[in-house]
Amino acid sequence: MTFPRTDSVSGTGGSPRADGAIPVIMTLFWNVKYGLKEPVPLRPWAADLQKQREADNNKDNPDALCLPMGFMQFHTHPQPRKIVQTPTLVLIIYEANYGLRQIFLDGRSLPNNDPQPWWYGYSAGRWEGDTLVVETSGLRDGGWLDVVGTPFTDAAKVTERFRRPNFGSLEIQVTVDDQKAFTKPWTVTINQRIMLDTDLIEFICNENNIDARHYK
Repeated sequence: MTFPRTDSVSGTGGSPRADGAIPVIMTLFWNVKYGLKEPVPLRPWAADLQKQREADNNKDNPDALCLPMGFMQFHTHPQPRKIVQTPTLVLIIYEANYGLRQIFLDGRSLPNNDPQPWWYGYSAGRWEGDTLVVETSGLRDGGWLDVVGTPFTDAAKVTERFRRPNFGSLEIQVTVDDQKAFTKPWTVTINQRIMLDTDLIEFICNENNIDARHYK
């Protein structure tokens, strides 16, 4: 088991690093395009949708409504997650909104029979040396990749490459291929760090949630 969370480059939402430094708030959690050398190739309608979401103060972001987030936002969320690894299945348990994701390693292919769309999609993985390669499809339409509302659609296919360069670090290279929302595939790298001697808490976002009534 590991207990990774995002580092200061990838989106702790401003929480202090181990050396006491306070990172900037504008990170991949807020804007998945932050720090990329080239702009994410949004189609015009998708760029307009993101602008509209920002104009609405991002009030419809699933995180704000206690719903499952797009996994890019989960990858960069300041709350930790636990990875449970078995020979045929990897589970990622997110403290944020008590999310649960399954990655099957039993040799199955992604479903191609018009499956019911899922919040986390359907994920199948395989090992390439020390790198876990995960392909995901079957996602719900209208998703959010980040707080500012970079969209993805039900046409998205996402490839993640999980690798541990050392004991305390986890590197996740994510390629998003969504021909409806983007003109070409694009890639971003997320870095996470291990949290030792700790565990997840039970986080039920919707319990006593009185924030939504104030959204405008």
